[in-house]
Amino acid sequence: MARRKYTRPLGERRYKKLFVLATEGAETEPRYFKMFEADDKVIHVQLLKGGHKSSPPQVLKRMDAYLRKEGLRPDDEAWLVVDTDQWTEDQLQQLYQWSQAKENYGLAVSNPRFEFWLLLHFEDGNGVGTSRECVARLLRQLPGYEKRNVDVKQFTDRVAEAIERARRRDTPPCADWPRTTGTTVYRLVQNLTAMIDA
Repeated sequence: MARRKYTRPLGERRYKKLFVLATEGAETEPRYFKMFEADDKVIHVQLLKGGHKSSPPQVLKRMDAYLRKEGLRPDDEAWLVVDTDQWTEDQLQQLYQWSQAKENYGLAVSNPRFEFWLLLHFEDGNGVGTSRECVARLLRQLPGYEKRNVDVKQFTDRVAEAIERARRRDTPPCADWPRTTGTTVYRLVQNLTAMIDA
């Protein structure tokens, strides 16, 4: 695969582990997940942006098109990242079925929206039920928060806390996606940070 030629100093990994992410959001999610990648880190995050094409079938279509063209090594991972706030059970079920097809496929869902995952970097998120409440609570923590201008540096030192808060909410772990307020984004982020910390 010509797209990833990395020189390897003696004793280091042969290539960076690839995480291919197809996200519903065109602004916040790509900015957030790019923070896990840097020249000195052992992962590469490939974001498949779709502009305003954000429905679950469109997210899945982007991923399928990428995988048909580029393929995926067995050690690499492919993840779909979506919200529940405006999509149907059938649409989400389609993504879940895709995620079960291979061991290195994953589905990360936030209920009601991705901002709930961001909120967990600062607090437990108890009492949040709607998208509006979610954003209002995040604005209390980050006055001036805007999707188009999110400063990911505000989250970098709090990732472990967000993972722990999300994991506590996901008890027992949901098989597919959270039916009440919660998020499974922590499962993806655990995999990203495990590679960085290894």
